[in-house]
Amino acid sequence: MKKYFIQKTPFVVPTTDGKLIEEHHGLATTNNSELSIAHMIAPPKWSEPFQTPEFDEYTYIIKGKKQFNIDGEIVIIEAGQSIKIEKNTRVQYSNPFDETCEYLAICQPAFSMEKVNREE
Repeated sequence: MKKYFIQKTPFVVPTTDGKLIEEHHGLATTNNSELSIAHMIAPPKWSEPFQTPEFDEYTYIIKGKKQFNIDGEIVIIEAGQSIKIEKNTRVQYSNPFDETCEYLAICQPAFSMEKVNREE
């Protein structure tokens, strides 16, 4: 039995806002509830509603920059930088800029719609 797994077919999460989400490891792909890893591409001017997730989320920016509204504080990180946002923190993710933002998101425990607690 192999002691490794190479993900060649990530799950592409259906979206309606132009954002590409490819989950490589997590509940949707490998039934891993402990951790999820997703490759994301957020188009210019993209944003999503505020949320208060029940998981820690780490974001590493590959290209472009991303804006975070963390409990009312605006934080912007750029390519080569990363951030950890602790669980139970109210946050809004967005790309209000004119260029695409490519990044990796790692959630622990794994991302799930039941634990993200998005606002309407």
